[in-house]
Amino acid sequence: MTEPVIVADVVRSGFVEGHHRGSVVVTNPDGGVEWSVGVADEPMFPRSSNKPMQALGMLRHGLQLDGRLLALAGASHSGEQIHLDGVREILAGVGLDETALRTPPQYPVEDEARDAWVRAGHGPEPITMNCSGKHAAMIATCVANGWSIHDAAREHSPDGVWGADDYRSPQHPLQQAIRTAVEDSAGEKVSYVAVDGCGAPILAISLAGLARSFGLFASAAPDTLEGRVADAFRAFPEYASGTRRDEAALIRAIPGLFCKVGAESVYAVGLADGRGIAVKIEDGSARARAVVMAATLKKLGLNHEVLDAQEHAALLGGGVQVGSVRPHFPVFR
Repeated sequence: MTEPVIVADVVRSGFVEGHHRGSVVVTNPDGGVEWSVGVADEPMFPRSSNKPMQALGMLRHGLQLDGRLLALAGASHSGEQIHLDGVREILAGVGLDETALRTPPQYPVEDEARDAWVRAGHGPEPITMNCSGKHAAMIATCVANGWSIHDAAREHSPDGVWGADDYRSPQHPLQQAIRTAVEDSAGEKVSYVAVDGCGAPILAISLAGLARSFGLFASAAPDTLEGRVADAFRAFPEYASGTRRDEAALIRAIPGLFCKVGAESVYAVGLADGRGIAVKIEDGSARARAVVMAATLKKLGLNHEVLDAQEHAALLGGGVQVGSVRPHFPVFR
């Protein structure tokens, strides 16, 4: 069996004090594996990297969003004002407000947005949870189809499974539609279903399947549903992530690129030529994911100053940079 390999080194004052292990997969436009290290074909949870596929399932079933609001539907947003306004706009479009959300109350995920929220006198709320755009779109899709939204009689069970009438239940027609979209995009069957951090189902596929799906979306024609999702991310990267996020910087830097991160240090990229890239850092450390993705893109021949900057994550000592998390060069030469 294959295992995660060292993909990043932690270097302080010239001394290698540790490593991050992980897996990387690059798929061809035809979906085959072009290059990989670590674990390519075993089940894993894409976490929020599956949101473009979830958005596809919703578009297939009547979700009427485009542009910035479609990007927000596939976002792990920072909790900035543009995101909160957009979530409210999605819900208002179907006659609802933020009280319909079933996301767990949280602070904004990004530090600056969180600090601004707290300074304004707010605590954790469902709308500031980073998945509230996706949940607003899920609710809007249910309304469009006349599907139930919430099972008030069964708020939550001890095993973490929602009542069947709740839009978060794996048995709900919304989540069944999303499962089909995930399987169609990844080119493989879902192997396991769990509860994600936001309460919606998370579906296990392989890292290769995740890369394959992003290559499919990135190369899709603009008039297809997959193309609409990818183009929304490209046109409004600040809605798909945040105005100060590294994903937004990467989308702006590389023409035709489309990307999405997920919890536990998952990162997926699609290129306009149909290639897909997926990264999973084994220990879940977010500091290594952009480093490894940038190194992978440079290995594929892409060059940009944003990649140069993202290829190293600063380590501080005494308030100044004394080292970095950097690619493990034997893997990426």
